[in-house]
Amino acid sequence: MLKIAWSPIYNHSLPEGHRFPMEKYNLLPEQLLYEGTISASNFFSPTILEEKWIINSHHQSYLEKLKSLSLNKSEIRKTGFPLSHELVQREMHIMQGSVQASVFALEFGIGMNIAGGTHHSFADRGEGFCLLNDIAIASNYLLDNNLVKKILVVDLDVHQGNGTASMFEANSSVFTFSMHGASNYPLHKESSDLDIGLPDQTDDAHYLKILKETLPGLVDSFEPEFIIYQSGVDVLKSDKLGRLALSIAGCRERDKFVLELAKINSIPIMCCMGGGYSEKLSLIIEAHANTFRLAQDLYF
Repeated sequence: MLKIAWSPIYNHSLPEGHRFPMEKYNLLPEQLLYEGTISASNFFSPTILEEKWIINSHHQSYLEKLKSLSLNKSEIRKTGFPLSHELVQREMHIMQGSVQASVFALEFGIGMNIAGGTHHSFADRGEGFCLLNDIAIASNYLLDNNLVKKILVVDLDVHQGNGTASMFEANSSVFTFSMHGASNYPLHKESSDLDIGLPDQTDDAHYLKILKETLPGLVDSFEPEFIIYQSGVDVLKSDKLGRLALSIAGCRERDKFVLELAKINSIPIMCCMGGGYSEKLSLIIEAHANTFRLAQDLYF
């Protein structure tokens, strides 16, 4: 069964002024239920992740600053959110969602989180709407519980996964692959194991050609036992922040290729959503919904 992490806290705890496009966290499950892609039984509601699994990836001093709301003004500004207890609680629920989805992926081949993909968070700080890094936390959970030995991070958000790259720079058990807009945020890029920076206005054909020439070789050479897929839809031409030029169909083909590659190679995969900032919320929902539709169609 396709298992998907979702909780009302994903949206309701966001501060006023930051709801759009974060409304997708409620609208996306509603859409999937309405169209019959999934049923209520597909969802699980994550609790708060145990702190020992957070400080396994993040500095304990940073977690304590989050919990006590003692980040300074500069640190808060870099996160992009006004700091609040509710926001920190939300983030800790999302972390548990990705951890549980990863465990479900080991059982069912795939697991998903309606939120997550918080790849801009570093071990000691948050950036770019990311307080904690669920990709890192889920990876270290799997590794430290001896559930897998090698993880491939496939980050196809339009922004480089700088926090994830930094956190696994010296860890040979995790291969970080980021394909992103070369001139987009963050201005200073960290070094992933493989970075592919794309020029502005990269279209479907060019994007998919590069992905299809690259990813199978990474799977063959690294031989991962698990894949974490950051499936941000800010690669769309309609995205206000993206600067690439993929269509809805091109984004769907991207997801289809990644999921089929994982399935053909019998590699469990956990999908987390990442960004999406198109002017029309319906475009964001449609692009994200395609990822879930494909998961249901390909695996179940």
